[in-house]
Amino acid sequence: MFDSFGRKIEYLRISVTDRCNFRCQYCMPENSKFMAKSKVLDYTEISLLADRFIHHGIKKIRLTGGEPLVRRDIDILIAQLGKHVKSGRLDELTLTTNGSTLHKHSLILVQNGVKRINVSIDSLNPNKFKQITRGGDLNIVLEGIKTAKKLGLEIKINMVALKGQNQDEIIDMAHYCSEHDYGLSLIETMPLGNDILRREDNYIALDTFTAPLTNIYDMEAINYKSSGPAQYHYIKDLNLRLGLITPLSKNFCNDCNRLRITTDGKLYMCLGSDLYIDFKEAIRQGGTKKVDSLLQKALKLKPEKHYFEEQMTDNSQSVSRHMNVTGG
Repeated sequence: MFDSFGRKIEYLRISVTDRCNFRCQYCMPENSKFMAKSKVLDYTEISLLADRFIHHGIKKIRLTGGEPLVRRDIDILIAQLGKHVKSGRLDELTLTTNGSTLHKHSLILVQNGVKRINVSIDSLNPNKFKQITRGGDLNIVLEGIKTAKKLGLEIKINMVALKGQNQDEIIDMAHYCSEHDYGLSLIETMPLGNDILRREDNYIALDTFTAPLTNIYDMEAINYKSSGPAQYHYIKDLNLRLGLITPLSKNFCNDCNRLRITTDGKLYMCLGSDLYIDFKEAIRQGGTKKVDSLLQKALKLKPEKHYFEEQMTDNSQSVSRHMNVTGG
């Protein structure tokens, strides 16, 4: 699949739930209201959509949320999608998680072809972690990651850069990931969602955020590419691969290969756009032929770039939906 700008689209992110057992300050309001069950795609519908997208050229699928592993009977969906990995139709199935239930779900992930996962940890200080996540238990997350690694899953830690909150922890996080042989990706905040942290107050460019680390260690750009937008570097002294996701300071839209399906079946062609196509009604009323037709329309509507830079300074232009709805 190619969009109207010639970009090859082969990566699909599916948000299986907008619910989460954390309430991270940059992700959603503390008193979030979640979707009614009737509005949420069921597992059969998600599987049918995934099958059509794979048919048209999707090679990698990432499950997101909210927190994907808190959805009831998520093992059913993982098994259904895992069949595409085992058959060779899908190159990769992975997910992003807060890690709080990895001790329960890691085995089913491994059994169904998942080889690597991303775990969100923004602080290694238990009190600060609890504050950022509004109640999360860091020790449970760290133990869950250990379980996942013992079962053979490759781990990458996602750390959102938050000015004034965790910018003093970059060295500690790098050392932690180096010690345990985890990858590390750093992410700039983005202007998504109302009623949460003011982006301009918490945004920090990654060049500034990583300065304490690069003042000590040499960081070399490397020719490594994952399915996402990170630009990778290698810190030899730590044997650490470091990914930088810079939607504001260093735009990466030219290489965008992604589409996103929300919990209620909306396909967003860009994280920074409110433009979507409703696949829920297509799958419920029109079947697979309607899905195929809408997918071709979606490719033509995918925008050339996001406008996070302008949205950061002009709240009237910002995207109203929260990160947990779109699936990051």
